Amino acid sequence: GQLSNRNLVINGAMNVAQRGTSSTSVGYVTLDRFNTDYGGENEAMTYTQADVSSGTTPYTEGFRKTFKVQNGNQTGGAGSGDYVFVRTKIEAQDLANSGWNYVSSSSFITLSFWVKSSVAQTFYGRLESVDGTARNFPYSYAVSANTWTKVVKTIPGNTSPTIDIDNNNGSGMEFHWDIFRGTNFSDSGVSLDTWATYASGTRTPDQTSTWWTTNDATWELTGVQVEVGPVATPFEHRSIGDELVRCQRYCFVLPQSHQGTSPNSQYVDMYIYHPTIMRAKPTVTQVSPQNIGGYDSNESGTYASRFYTNSGTPRLGPGTKFEAEL
Repeated sequence: GQLSNRNLVINGAMNVAQRGTSSTSVGYVTLDRFNTDYGGENEAMTYTQADVSSGTTPYTEGFRKTFKVQNGNQTGGAGSGDYVFVRTKIEAQDLANSGWNYVSSSSFITLSFWVKSSVAQTFYGRLESVDGTARNFPYSYAVSANTWTKVVKTIPGNTSPTIDIDNNNGSGMEFHWDIFRGTNFSDSGVSLDTWATYASGTRTPDQTSTWWTTNDATWELTGVQVEVGPVATPFEHRSIGDELVRCQRYCFVLPQSHQGTSPNSQYVDMYIYHPTIMRAKPTVTQVSPQNIGGYDSNESGTYASRFYTNSGTPRLGPGTKFEAEL
Protein backbone atom coordinates (compact mmCIF):
# COMPACT_ATOMS: atom_id res chain seq x y z
CA GLY A 1 0.00 0.00 0.00
CA GLN A 2 2.77 2.57 -0.41
CA LEU A 3 1.43 5.65 -2.21
CA SER A 4 4.84 6.92 -3.35
CA ASN A 5 8.34 5.60 -4.05
CA ARG A 6 6.89 2.39 -5.45
CA ASN A 7 8.46 2.58 -8.88
CA LEU A 8 12.08 1.41 -8.96
CA VAL A 9 12.44 2.58 -12.58
CA ILE A 10 13.62 6.14 -13.24
CA ASN A 11 12.01 8.09 -16.10
CA GLY A 12 9.48 5.38 -16.86
CA ALA A 13 7.11 8.00 -18.29
CA MET A 14 9.85 9.07 -20.75
CA ASN A 15 9.61 12.74 -19.79
CA VAL A 16 13.33 13.52 -19.41
CA ALA A 17 15.66 13.61 -22.42
CA GLN A 18 18.73 15.63 -21.41
CA ARG A 19 20.89 14.46 -24.32
CA GLY A 20 18.36 15.29 -27.03
CA THR A 21 15.13 14.07 -28.55
CA SER A 22 16.40 12.18 -31.60
CA SER A 23 19.43 10.07 -32.50
CA THR A 24 20.60 7.26 -34.77
CA SER A 25 23.50 6.34 -32.45
CA VAL A 26 23.57 3.63 -29.78
CA GLY A 27 23.95 3.79 -26.00
CA TYR A 28 22.40 6.50 -23.84
CA VAL A 29 21.51 8.90 -26.63
CA THR A 30 17.98 10.27 -26.06
CA LEU A 31 15.73 9.28 -23.15
CA ASP A 32 17.45 9.34 -19.77
CA ARG A 33 18.01 5.95 -18.08
CA PHE A 34 17.04 4.01 -21.21
CA ASN A 35 19.76 2.94 -23.60
CA THR A 36 19.71 1.24 -26.97
CA ASP A 37 21.83 -0.93 -29.20
CA TYR A 38 21.58 -2.50 -32.63
CA GLY A 39 23.83 -4.52 -34.91
CA GLY A 40 23.85 -6.15 -38.34
CA GLU A 41 21.69 -3.39 -39.77
CA ASN A 42 21.71 -2.15 -43.37
CA GLU A 43 20.26 1.17 -42.26
CA ALA A 44 20.38 2.63 -38.76
CA MET A 45 17.45 2.83 -36.39
CA THR A 46 16.14 6.23 -35.30
CA TYR A 47 15.37 6.79 -31.62
CA THR A 48 13.11 9.65 -30.57
CA GLN A 49 11.25 11.06 -27.62
CA ALA A 50 7.84 11.13 -29.27
CA ASP A 51 4.38 12.26 -28.21
CA VAL A 52 1.58 9.99 -27.03
CA SER A 53 -1.48 10.71 -29.15
CA SER A 54 -4.49 12.21 -27.40
CA GLY A 55 -7.47 9.93 -26.99
CA THR A 56 -5.38 6.81 -26.46
CA THR A 57 -5.48 4.96 -23.15
CA PRO A 58 -1.92 5.87 -22.16
CA TYR A 59 -2.79 9.53 -22.79
CA THR A 60 -5.89 9.41 -20.60
CA GLU A 61 -3.77 7.82 -17.86
CA GLY A 62 -1.41 10.80 -17.88
CA PHE A 63 1.34 9.74 -20.29
CA ARG A 64 2.50 12.37 -22.77
CA LYS A 65 5.86 11.02 -23.96
CA THR A 66 7.06 7.74 -25.41
CA PHE A 67 10.37 6.16 -26.42
CA LYS A 68 9.95 5.52 -30.16
CA VAL A 69 12.18 3.27 -32.24
CA GLN A 70 11.87 3.52 -36.03
CA ASN A 71 13.41 0.81 -38.17
CA GLY A 72 15.68 1.47 -41.11
CA ASN A 73 15.47 -0.45 -44.36
CA GLN A 74 17.07 -3.83 -43.63
CA THR A 75 17.55 -4.93 -47.23
CA GLY A 76 19.72 -7.87 -46.22
CA GLY A 77 16.88 -9.55 -44.39
CA ALA A 78 17.06 -11.03 -40.90
CA GLY A 79 20.54 -12.34 -40.20
CA SER A 80 21.49 -14.62 -37.32
CA GLY A 81 23.61 -11.87 -35.75
CA ASP A 82 21.16 -8.99 -36.25
CA TYR A 83 19.57 -7.31 -33.24
CA VAL A 84 17.93 -4.22 -31.81
CA PHE A 85 16.82 -3.73 -28.21
CA VAL A 86 15.96 -1.17 -25.55
CA ARG A 87 17.17 -1.53 -21.97
CA THR A 88 17.06 0.09 -18.54
CA LYS A 89 19.07 -0.85 -15.44
CA ILE A 90 18.26 -0.61 -11.73
CA GLU A 91 21.06 0.22 -9.32
CA ALA A 92 21.89 -2.82 -7.18
CA GLN A 93 21.50 -1.14 -3.79
CA ASP A 94 18.06 0.18 -4.74
CA LEU A 95 16.90 -3.33 -5.54
CA ALA A 96 18.67 -4.97 -2.59
CA ASN A 97 16.94 -2.55 -0.18
CA SER A 98 13.56 -2.59 -1.92
CA GLY A 99 11.98 -5.33 0.20
CA TRP A 100 12.01 -7.94 -2.57
CA ASN A 101 13.30 -11.26 -1.23
CA TYR A 102 14.88 -12.21 -4.52
CA VAL A 103 16.01 -15.65 -3.30
CA SER A 104 12.44 -16.71 -2.47
CA SER A 105 10.04 -18.03 -5.09
CA SER A 106 7.13 -16.67 -3.02
CA SER A 107 8.38 -13.07 -3.15
CA PHE A 108 7.69 -11.03 -6.29
CA ILE A 109 8.37 -7.91 -8.27
CA THR A 110 5.90 -6.78 -10.92
CA LEU A 111 6.86 -5.18 -14.21
CA SER A 112 4.26 -3.22 -16.16
CA PHE A 113 4.48 -1.05 -19.27
CA TRP A 114 2.59 0.26 -22.29
CA VAL A 115 3.84 -0.77 -25.72
CA LYS A 116 2.80 -0.17 -29.34
CA SER A 117 4.13 -1.56 -32.62
CA SER A 118 3.23 -0.81 -36.21
CA VAL A 119 3.65 -4.55 -36.87
CA ALA A 120 1.45 -7.18 -35.22
CA GLN A 121 3.55 -9.95 -33.74
CA THR A 122 4.84 -11.56 -30.56
CA PHE A 123 7.84 -9.87 -28.96
CA TYR A 124 10.13 -10.96 -26.15
CA GLY A 125 11.47 -9.17 -23.12
CA ARG A 126 13.71 -10.39 -20.36
CA LEU A 127 15.31 -9.62 -17.02
CA GLU A 128 19.01 -10.21 -16.46
CA SER A 129 20.68 -10.25 -13.05
CA VAL A 130 24.35 -9.40 -13.43
CA ASP A 131 25.98 -9.96 -10.01
CA GLY A 132 27.53 -13.35 -9.35
CA THR A 133 26.50 -15.86 -11.99
CA ALA A 134 24.21 -14.01 -14.39
CA ARG A 135 20.59 -15.20 -14.51
CA ASN A 136 17.97 -14.72 -17.21
CA PHE A 137 14.15 -14.47 -17.05
CA PRO A 138 12.51 -14.29 -20.52
CA TYR A 139 8.84 -13.55 -21.23
CA SER A 140 6.68 -12.85 -24.26
CA TYR A 141 3.90 -10.43 -25.15
CA ALA A 142 1.73 -10.11 -28.26
CA VAL A 143 0.55 -6.84 -29.82
CA SER A 144 -1.88 -5.84 -32.56
CA ALA A 145 -0.70 -3.36 -35.15
CA ASN A 146 -0.78 0.31 -34.12
CA THR A 147 -2.59 -0.43 -30.87
CA TRP A 148 -1.35 0.41 -27.39
CA THR A 149 -1.15 -2.70 -25.21
CA LYS A 150 -0.52 -2.82 -21.47
CA VAL A 151 1.78 -5.66 -20.42
CA VAL A 152 2.04 -6.90 -16.83
CA LYS A 153 4.56 -9.54 -15.77
CA THR A 154 4.94 -10.81 -12.21
CA ILE A 155 8.43 -12.16 -11.53
CA PRO A 156 9.30 -14.37 -8.56
CA GLY A 157 12.61 -14.60 -6.79
CA ASN A 158 14.37 -17.92 -7.07
CA THR A 159 16.69 -20.10 -5.02
CA SER A 160 17.82 -22.39 -7.83
CA PRO A 161 19.60 -20.86 -9.60
CA THR A 162 20.25 -18.22 -6.93
CA ILE A 163 19.87 -14.60 -7.95
CA ASP A 164 22.72 -12.43 -6.65
CA ILE A 165 22.23 -8.71 -6.03
CA ASP A 166 25.02 -6.78 -4.32
CA ASN A 167 24.39 -3.82 -2.02
CA ASN A 168 26.43 -1.37 -4.06
CA ASN A 169 26.17 1.26 -6.81
CA GLY A 170 26.58 -1.16 -9.70
CA SER A 171 23.82 -2.62 -11.87
CA GLY A 172 21.58 -5.01 -9.98
CA MET A 173 19.10 -5.92 -12.70
CA GLU A 174 18.72 -5.16 -16.40
CA PHE A 175 15.31 -5.01 -18.09
CA HIS A 176 15.51 -5.70 -21.82
CA TRP A 177 12.93 -5.26 -24.56
CA ASP A 178 14.11 -7.22 -27.61
CA ILE A 179 12.57 -5.78 -30.74
CA PHE A 180 14.51 -8.35 -32.72
CA ARG A 181 17.38 -10.75 -32.14
CA GLY A 182 18.65 -13.31 -34.62
CA THR A 183 19.27 -16.97 -33.91
CA ASN A 184 22.78 -16.35 -32.55
CA PHE A 185 21.03 -15.10 -29.41
CA SER A 186 17.99 -17.39 -29.18
CA ASP A 187 17.02 -21.05 -29.01
CA SER A 188 13.73 -22.84 -29.59
CA GLY A 189 14.12 -24.75 -26.33
CA VAL A 190 14.22 -21.70 -24.04
CA SER A 191 11.46 -21.76 -21.41
CA LEU A 192 9.48 -18.60 -20.69
CA ASP A 193 8.59 -17.09 -17.31
CA THR A 194 11.29 -18.88 -15.34
CA TRP A 195 14.82 -18.13 -14.18
CA ALA A 196 17.77 -19.91 -15.77
CA THR A 197 21.50 -19.36 -16.00
CA TYR A 198 22.26 -16.67 -18.57
CA ALA A 199 23.96 -17.65 -21.82
CA SER A 200 24.35 -15.44 -24.88
CA GLY A 201 22.74 -18.00 -27.20
CA THR A 202 19.72 -18.76 -25.01
CA ARG A 203 18.34 -15.36 -24.09
CA THR A 204 14.84 -16.01 -25.51
CA PRO A 205 13.03 -18.46 -27.76
CA ASP A 206 13.57 -17.86 -31.49
CA GLN A 207 12.16 -14.47 -32.42
CA THR A 208 9.80 -13.40 -35.18
CA SER A 209 11.60 -11.24 -37.77
CA THR A 210 8.60 -9.40 -39.25
CA TRP A 211 9.35 -6.08 -37.53
CA TRP A 212 13.04 -6.21 -38.51
CA THR A 213 12.26 -6.84 -42.19
CA THR A 214 9.55 -4.14 -42.42
CA ASN A 215 10.96 -0.83 -43.65
CA ASP A 216 10.25 2.08 -41.26
CA ALA A 217 8.41 -0.15 -38.77
CA THR A 218 7.96 1.53 -35.37
CA TRP A 219 7.92 0.33 -31.76
CA GLU A 220 7.06 2.53 -28.77
CA LEU A 221 7.35 2.20 -25.00
CA THR A 222 6.05 4.22 -22.04
CA GLY A 223 4.71 3.80 -18.52
CA VAL A 224 7.47 1.45 -17.35
CA GLN A 225 7.07 0.51 -13.70
CA VAL A 226 8.83 -2.07 -11.51
CA GLU A 227 7.47 -2.50 -8.00
CA VAL A 228 7.73 -4.94 -5.14
CA GLY A 229 4.76 -7.29 -4.79
CA PRO A 230 2.59 -9.53 -6.99
CA VAL A 231 0.21 -6.80 -8.20
CA ALA A 232 0.61 -3.98 -10.71
CA THR A 233 -0.62 -0.76 -9.10
CA PRO A 234 -1.44 2.46 -10.99
CA PHE A 235 1.64 4.15 -12.41
CA GLU A 236 3.52 6.43 -10.03
CA HIS A 237 3.60 9.75 -11.87
CA ARG A 238 6.34 12.06 -10.60
CA SER A 239 6.87 15.77 -11.11
CA ILE A 240 9.34 16.71 -13.84
CA GLY A 241 11.60 18.23 -11.17
CA ASP A 242 11.66 15.04 -9.11
CA GLU A 243 12.32 12.87 -12.15
CA LEU A 244 15.07 15.17 -13.43
CA VAL A 245 16.96 15.03 -10.11
CA ARG A 246 16.79 11.24 -10.16
CA CYS A 247 18.17 11.22 -13.71
CA GLN A 248 20.96 13.63 -12.80
CA ARG A 249 22.47 11.03 -10.47
CA TYR A 250 23.58 9.34 -13.71
CA CYS A 251 23.87 12.21 -16.17
CA PHE A 252 23.56 15.96 -16.24
CA VAL A 253 24.18 18.42 -19.05
CA LEU A 254 25.35 22.00 -18.53
CA PRO A 255 22.47 24.23 -19.65
CA GLN A 256 24.75 27.25 -20.23
CA SER A 257 28.43 28.07 -20.43
CA HIS A 258 30.45 27.88 -17.23
CA GLN A 259 33.43 30.20 -16.83
CA GLY A 260 36.12 30.23 -14.18
CA THR A 261 38.18 33.11 -12.86
CA SER A 262 41.39 34.53 -14.30
CA PRO A 263 44.45 32.50 -13.33
CA ASN A 264 47.14 33.55 -10.91
CA SER A 265 50.82 33.18 -11.72
CA GLN A 266 50.63 29.39 -11.38
CA TYR A 267 47.23 27.85 -12.09
CA VAL A 268 43.52 28.16 -11.43
CA ASP A 269 40.91 25.58 -10.47
CA MET A 270 37.39 25.56 -11.83
CA TYR A 271 34.81 23.42 -10.04
CA ILE A 272 31.49 22.27 -11.47
CA TYR A 273 29.24 21.38 -8.54
CA HIS A 274 26.87 18.59 -9.52
CA PRO A 275 23.13 19.25 -8.95
CA THR A 276 22.91 15.99 -6.97
CA ILE A 277 25.31 13.31 -5.76
CA MET A 278 26.25 11.25 -8.79
CA ARG A 279 26.38 7.47 -8.76
CA ALA A 280 30.16 7.48 -9.35
CA LYS A 281 32.90 9.81 -10.55
CA PRO A 282 31.58 11.01 -13.90
CA THR A 283 33.19 10.91 -17.30
CA VAL A 284 33.02 14.25 -19.11
CA THR A 285 32.27 15.09 -22.72
CA GLN A 286 33.37 18.70 -23.10
CA VAL A 287 31.71 21.16 -25.43
CA SER A 288 33.63 24.25 -26.59
CA PRO A 289 36.34 23.99 -23.92
CA GLN A 290 38.68 26.95 -23.62
CA ASN A 291 41.93 27.02 -21.69
CA ILE A 292 41.19 23.74 -19.91
CA GLY A 293 44.49 22.22 -18.88
CA GLY A 294 42.92 19.00 -17.64
CA TYR A 295 40.18 17.20 -15.77
CA ASP A 296 41.49 15.75 -12.52
CA SER A 297 39.75 12.42 -12.08
CA ASN A 298 41.62 11.77 -8.82
CA GLU A 299 40.27 14.88 -7.17
CA SER A 300 36.93 14.92 -8.94
CA GLY A 301 34.18 13.03 -7.18
CA THR A 302 30.48 12.50 -6.97
CA TYR A 303 29.83 16.00 -5.54
CA ALA A 304 31.90 18.15 -7.91
CA SER A 305 34.25 17.98 -10.87
CA ARG A 306 37.56 19.87 -10.90
CA PHE A 307 39.17 21.32 -14.00
CA TYR A 308 42.46 23.20 -14.02
CA THR A 309 44.39 25.52 -16.32
CA ASN A 310 47.73 27.24 -16.45
CA SER A 311 46.77 30.23 -18.55
CA GLY A 312 43.69 32.06 -19.69
CA THR A 313 40.17 31.93 -18.32
CA PRO A 314 38.80 28.35 -18.22
CA ARG A 315 35.41 27.81 -19.86
CA LEU A 316 33.05 24.94 -20.64
CA GLY A 317 30.27 25.38 -23.17
CA PRO A 318 26.59 24.50 -22.81
CA GLY A 319 25.92 20.86 -23.57
CA THR A 320 28.96 19.53 -21.71
CA LYS A 321 27.90 16.13 -20.33
CA PHE A 322 28.81 14.55 -17.02
CA GLU A 323 27.90 10.85 -17.07
CA ALA A 324 28.02 8.13 -14.42
CA GLU A 325 25.73 5.63 -16.12
CA LEU A 326 25.39 2.00 -15.14
